[in-house]
Amino acid sequence: MTTRAFELQLKGYGLTTAEIHYRLPDHPSFLQLYIWQEYDLAPTFPELKGFLDFWCKDIEGPLHSVRIVHQRLIEPREWRAVDGIISIH
Repeated sequence: MTTRAFELQLKGYGLTTAEIHYRLPDHPSFLQLYIWQEYDLAPTFPELKGFLDFWCKDIEGPLHSVRIVHQRLIEPREWRAVDGIISIH
């Protein structure tokens, strides 16, 4: 049984972390920080774009800036299926 994260990594997804700075509606002089992390595809970042679209549409805190870090943890060439059973004593 595989996990969702492992399956996404095999499909080329990498771990994306976004540092989102936004302003409070009641206190526009204060900058707040929100950290978002999900598996996403670089360089298009469809998951992050979907989240930021949701933010702009449904959350009242206007965005100030977004910084992105992305790392592919498993490359497709690093994975190969092994046929058989390996016994370790």
